Amino acid sequence: MAKVNVSLDPDVRAELYRLVPARRRSRVVNEALRRELLRLKREEAAASLRRLRGAAATLTADEIIAAVRSDRRRA
Repeated sequence: MAKVNVSLDPDVRAELYRLVPARRRSRVVNEALRRELLRLKREEAAASLRRLRGAAATLTADEIIAAVRSDRRRA
């Protein structure tokens, strides 16, 4: 595991030290950061999908059915 120096707000540090035993602090911070990074990745993916949705062509139901049937005939 790599060591990293970070700065914590005094109130966050105080709660961390009050609530988490010394030998578990790194694990708690690591898990919290992992959850936050996952949330950020999901947010980024959702924004990307929204951009793609706006740029994608809109198809009618009939066009979708025709495309599916055409793909099925190729298989």
